[in-house]
Amino acid sequence: MKLPRPRLVWSLVALGSAGLVAASLVLTAWLGLHPCHLCIFQRVLFMALAVLGALAAWRPQGALGPLAGLAVLPVTAAGVAAAGYQSWLQAQPAGSASCVASEPTAIELFIEWLGRLQPDLFLASGFCENAELTIFGLSLANWALVAHAVIMLLAALALHGRRTAV
Repeated sequence: MKLPRPRLVWSLVALGSAGLVAASLVLTAWLGLHPCHLCIFQRVLFMALAVLGALAAWRPQGALGPLAGLAVLPVTAAGVAAAGYQSWLQAQPAGSASCVASEPTAIELFIEWLGRLQPDLFLASGFCENAELTIFGLSLANWALVAHAVIMLLAALALHGRRTAV
């Protein structure tokens, strides 16, 4: 099986991630959704993935591109963890699990700080266990989990393709 060119894969990661950020902003405004801290955190991760993917595609040779490509893996792993946890919360019986704890987590503190800086992009107003929108039977958290897993696979392919091309 012939692997796709790394530059093309990184471009897909960048454009796909930017598209997911744009879609989340449009859906939030258009449907009046109330994103939670984990939703906003995943939005931030997709923003980071768009930048990292663009850097890896822009400079595939030298140090910058490979470092940006390698950085995609832990960022998307964090996305898999956040989306997986949120999907798990949403699968629990109503009222039995919540993302609200007595002490705010590092993610909640970070998102609250971003929400004060730029409320239009980062204000968290919902609860993680609420699936306000489902598309083809999957919540937005489920779709984010799928997207992060696909990006992780694409990154592994691009990094493997670079290694075999050298």
